Amino acid sequence: MKKLALAVSILCLTATGVAAADDPIAVRKAIMQANAASAGLAGAMLKREIDYNPVIARAAILTLAASAKTFGDYFPDGSNDGDTTAAPAIWENAEGFQAALDKYVSDTAAAVEAAGKDGPADLPAFQAAIGPVFGNCKSCHETFRIQKN
Repeated sequence: MKKLALAVSILCLTATGVAAADDPIAVRKAIMQANAASAGLAGAMLKREIDYNPVIARAAILTLAASAKTFGDYFPDGSNDGDTTAAPAIWENAEGFQAALDKYVSDTAAAVEAAGKDGPADLPAFQAAIGPVFGNCKSCHETFRIQKN
């Protein structure tokens, strides 16, 4: 029975993933939700709301780096219509958006390298690694995201 439940769960998750892959807006939202969770956790450590943990810091960095590698694939022409906060500037200034994506990839790759195998050694090392990534996120959101009040 457990094997059947596991098989059904895997099938449902696979079907959900395939359906979502056909909807670039849904995929973008899912990626941004993962980024928001990672950024929230990182921010809580930076603000000392929770204790610093190098393993958690590394996980946050790895999540952001993983999104950087694929996020740009989910902005095809025509995906600006619908329930999205993607700004028209993404399609109007494709070169600028690509430059922002390239910087995001570069910043997150540098953060992964700085984090090392065991995560940043301490809070200042984590701040140095994640700071440029957060700066890139902020800049991109200011330019390429419709702000909701």
